[in-house]
Amino acid sequence: MSEDVKKIRIEDYDYPLPEERIARFPLPERDASKLLIARPGEGFQHSIFSEIDRYLPESTYLVFNETKVVQARLLFPKNETTTIEVFCLEPLPGIDIQQAMATRQSIEYICLVGGARKWKSGSLEISLPGGSQLQAEKRESREGTFRIGFSWSGEHTFAEVLELAGKTPLPPYLKRAAEEVDRERYQTVFAQNDGSVAAPTASLHFTRPLLKRLAQKGIEHGKLTLHVGAGTFKPVESEKIGAHEMHAEEVFISKGFVENIYQRLHQKIIPVGTTAMRALESLYWLGALLFKGKLAGEQGIPVLDQWIPYRDDLKGVTPEQSFEALLQYLQHQHLDTLHFKTALIIAPGYHHHICRGLLTNFHQPKSTLLLLVASMLGDNWKEMYRYALNHEFRFLSYGDASLILL
Repeated sequence: MSEDVKKIRIEDYDYPLPEERIARFPLPERDASKLLIARPGEGFQHSIFSEIDRYLPESTYLVFNETKVVQARLLFPKNETTTIEVFCLEPLPGIDIQQAMATRQSIEYICLVGGARKWKSGSLEISLPGGSQLQAEKRESREGTFRIGFSWSGEHTFAEVLELAGKTPLPPYLKRAAEEVDRERYQTVFAQNDGSVAAPTASLHFTRPLLKRLAQKGIEHGKLTLHVGAGTFKPVESEKIGAHEMHAEEVFISKGFVENIYQRLHQKIIPVGTTAMRALESLYWLGALLFKGKLAGEQGIPVLDQWIPYRDDLKGVTPEQSFEALLQYLQHQHLDTLHFKTALIIAPGYHHHICRGLLTNFHQPKSTLLLLVASMLGDNWKEMYRYALNHEFRFLSYGDASLILL
């Protein structure tokens, strides 16, 4: 199976996306976007997002990613004519994102630097409200990124410093500078845990009144955290998927959430967004590894390789066995939270163990996110995207949504 997946040609997942169909700005109301409903074998229909409760099956259990986007773009004035942009990607190995966000006074971070050649040496500085200062020092260079040392005065956490000094890290395909409206709208209404540099965009459509109405209709939900990295926008540059290296992202899932999913394995579990799907399916594979005894003796947090789902030695583990292994692991280790990294690639040929649908936006051509959509729809993804284009749907992060039901 892994060899079949590795032979997938990314050229087969291309489609024409006119520039005018890319949603550069959010709509005035979050839930006013269009909603395409796809049921394999039944064709397509569309509505508006605020009426999603009409299309969700009874006993649906939605899963949200409650990560919070940090203001990761820092603009340091070097002189009167030059500004250096520092984009904070992730902390150094050995420090998890949530620890990094809670750090006070100094930290080292892996960053992209715009205008690096103009920053030969010395530190750069930004003034923060209240009279404190943020300083940055360029250190080691590594594969296109830099290790940057940050230090600041006052009692702020690093997350608070970014909130005070940074700009919203909009996706590059929006081709515009971040505006004040983006601080609110490129963030979900339930964002909780600082750490992402990209939003879980399918969740941007939800409002608090809509969540309340769903709850009144018996549609429950749970929350996990996957901190979305800049790698989510990494283009597939290889001809075949087998040569593409997936980005790893940090996941934090509570014991209570694992128990909830275990009790609801018979229900329609529908992730809100590709990040929630990756986290849910990764959770299954982590349990499968535990059930097969493949994690014994490993040091540090588990890291799920992108090809784990396609390994022959992990076949046959039921979702029940996986989650029982997870719960036993949490109990034996006296843990309240599962913390791991996942580089899982979900592509056509993948068997979904937990998810029975997907709520998501419309993704870039030739992207791994489009491969994930195709893992549910097969070649029908082409018909769905053609339908969306013909019915004037808005695409990408601030665009419209689709509900895929299996």
